[in-house]
Amino acid sequence: MPRSGWVKPESDRRLSDLVSVGLLTRVFPAEVIDEVIAEAGRTEQRHRALPARVMAYFSIGMALYAQESYEDVFAALTDGLSWTSGWSQSWTMPSKSGIFQARSRLGHEPVRDLFTRVARPLAGADTPGSWLAGRRLVAIDGTCLDLPDTDANAEFFGRPGSGRGEKSAYPQSRVVAVAECGTHALFDAVVGPCTTSEVEMTREVVTRLQPGMLVLADRGLYGFDLWSRAAATGADLLWRVTTTLRPRHVQTLPDGSWLAEIAATSGPGWRTKKPLTVRVLDYTLDDGRDNPEQYRLLTTILDPEQADAVDLAFAYAQRWEIENTFDELKTHQRGPRAVLRSQSPDLVLQEIWGHLCCHYAIRTLMVDAARAGGHDPDRMSFVAALRVTRRSLSHSAFPPSRP
Repeated sequence: MPRSGWVKPESDRRLSDLVSVGLLTRVFPAEVIDEVIAEAGRTEQRHRALPARVMAYFSIGMALYAQESYEDVFAALTDGLSWTSGWSQSWTMPSKSGIFQARSRLGHEPVRDLFTRVARPLAGADTPGSWLAGRRLVAIDGTCLDLPDTDANAEFFGRPGSGRGEKSAYPQSRVVAVAECGTHALFDAVVGPCTTSEVEMTREVVTRLQPGMLVLADRGLYGFDLWSRAAATGADLLWRVTTTLRPRHVQTLPDGSWLAEIAATSGPGWRTKKPLTVRVLDYTLDDGRDNPEQYRLLTTILDPEQADAVDLAFAYAQRWEIENTFDELKTHQRGPRAVLRSQSPDLVLQEIWGHLCCHYAIRTLMVDAARAGGHDPDRMSFVAALRVTRRSLSHSAFPPSRP
């Protein structure tokens, strides 16, 4: 018997035909995984003990069981494996080395493409906190993840600087994502080195915004070119800017907001770029402090009859939902682990995309449960849903592989 892998029975049934991954298969069907694997050129040319489809699910399982070893993750995914229909009952758990080699063969592209193919906004027309003036509320923001301190990771991802001019103890990857405010579903993302700025990574993600969205962003992202690029998609924008930004006043509106023009002030050919008309909202939050924080928002919704200043100010408060979403992913899903587990850049990317897939799967199940029970998915416990998902993995059979 080989040191690792499963004994191949005469019936030629494969691990990918029988392994149980429970609820994950509802969100990421096997046929979709097969498609992204084929498109990435990772389909096996021969039968392997750890097929590519199994390893795609394994990459999500690593996120679901972030505190467990490779072997324990694999055992959890294969719990309940059926040994009927010709399968030998004699087997050995794949070794850590065997699993590592199978992860390397898969690479990160199929897992990235799986997220891109499947992840979509989840809110229905009646999902609380999801809509304003017929527009879907979504937020853009970025976060960083600590990585194992290897030379390869440090060279590829870089290290952030500390406040005293020193380098961080760990390399970091930056993730910029778009989240649906009412469901916390992350449905678009860009992953890269921490040495790539959040604004630069946002340039890519805003090109995929769509009409019918109202996109919220904090003041660190605003720039004329980025605003122009996002607005050109047809999505509406509601972004905070610094109070030092001085748009040219055009007209004061009945709700106290005002129309203004913003213009480019730097960059190639900035003098030739036409100004854009925006609507400006200024307000403060009375939170009991002696110097309450001042807010200035810009929006592409120019007509106050569609959304007045108060409605927009309340809508902007939903931007914090993406902060809560990152907390779910980094603190609860990942657990207290300080760094990810992968030692090389390609596997780091695979692991991060696996985390994004895992979070999306859990949030999908939460939205389904909320809809069935008439609840607000925002008010349901992510931690409880995470526990349920872990417990339920062995309750659904893995779909058969393609012929």
